[in-house]
Amino acid sequence: MQYNKVLEKNIEDIKSIVKDDDRIFYGKNINEDYSHDELGFVRKLPELVIKVSTTEEVSSIMKYAYQNNIPVTARGSGTGLVGACVPLKGGIIIDLSGMNNILELDEENLTLTVEPGVLLMEISKFVQDNDLFYPPDPGEKTATIGGNISTNAGGMRAVKYGVTRDYVRGLEVVTPKGEILNLGGKVVKNSSGYSIKDLIIGSEGTLGIITKATLKLLPLPKKAISLLVPFKELETAIETVPKIIKSKAVPTAIEFMQGEVILAAEEYLGKKFPDHSSDAYLLLTFDGNSKEEIEKNYEKVADICLKEGAIDVFISDTEERQEAIWSARGAFLEAIKSSTTEMDEVDVVVPRNKVAGFVKFTHKLQKEYEIRIKSFGHAGDGNLHIYILKDDLSEEEWQTKLNNVMKRMYDEAKELSGQVSGEHGIGYAKREYLSDSLSDENIEIMRGIKAVFDPKNILNPGKVCY
Repeated sequence: MQYNKVLEKNIEDIKSIVKDDDRIFYGKNINEDYSHDELGFVRKLPELVIKVSTTEEVSSIMKYAYQNNIPVTARGSGTGLVGACVPLKGGIIIDLSGMNNILELDEENLTLTVEPGVLLMEISKFVQDNDLFYPPDPGEKTATIGGNISTNAGGMRAVKYGVTRDYVRGLEVVTPKGEILNLGGKVVKNSSGYSIKDLIIGSEGTLGIITKATLKLLPLPKKAISLLVPFKELETAIETVPKIIKSKAVPTAIEFMQGEVILAAEEYLGKKFPDHSSDAYLLLTFDGNSKEEIEKNYEKVADICLKEGAIDVFISDTEERQEAIWSARGAFLEAIKSSTTEMDEVDVVVPRNKVAGFVKFTHKLQKEYEIRIKSFGHAGDGNLHIYILKDDLSEEEWQTKLNNVMKRMYDEAKELSGQVSGEHGIGYAKREYLSDSLSDENIEIMRGIKAVFDPKNILNPGKVCY
């Protein structure tokens, strides 16, 4: 596709649509942050940035861009890790972060309707203040809900509650041609034709731009307790997880972590972790409406852990203890990032009973390629977060080792019946690995869907399957 550049005439036309010059940026007035997301190394500045405030503005801009063959990329907080909001072809960035209003709390239908720029942490606080609960809990709390929906973000509570897709009841979406679609709604059940809503969720802004979302809520669990369980070896810890799941005492979260990552988090936060007796830990949380209900579940799990070789089981039943543990877990990514010059990440997902084998494989790669590899992850749902660190390697050495290690990891994930991404998405950075992991027919079906929504391929081009 031959795209057109944004010319002075186009900027003037856009000004007549937006009618507020303070929300339009071009040339030297574009902040460098718009050229990248948290991944960092995929960079391209847009030619024009528009901070939109209404669905109608998004619709009018898309109609104009479609007619004039100008590529458009939607963006929220820019906290992604695969380059999904980087405008690879230049063109226009539609910044949705200013559409950040909570529109309606419907306590009869247990739904919350929001604009796409509302932050995850704002949703969490708002519903908790109303004694309600939005379960999806991705690590980056400053991400926007539009970005969460676009990547089908998961997080630590996925073991018990599922992922973002399970909590999206309805969407308002602007298509690449500028039409406004209303998908789903407040209904609990819906078998009315193809689920276009579910195609939009996880499509990383390639099929449409989300301008409103209706989210499913739950009653707020009244109590939560965490268990910190040290093991002699990480493999033993992770191999215990399928036995915990099989026991039917389903925790809210099951995380695995290693001593070296905990030490990095301690240094980064300037806080001490509650225990240093081991190099391998499981961290579990249980929630419910009574202490008795939670105790029944965690006691069963504690017994399983001790029987499988746990050194001890520490119960964190106060807010202070919980905060000490979970703040360290929440800081893992930033702590690892601050310890190196550059890094890239893999967020493969494998069957739960294959997690231990995959982690062991990463240890083997670390020795074989003489490169630092750090990992932690959601042991309860098989989603691993693995970080390859550049440190003092030369650029040439780094690229060679990184490409080799990445390829080996994705090949191993495929061998274990896993998938390329559990929650961060494909974006630009993981396209090659997605193509390698899926059949040609599968990729062609994805491209066919994209072509139906976006015949000119102007919306977020170069991502996912293109």
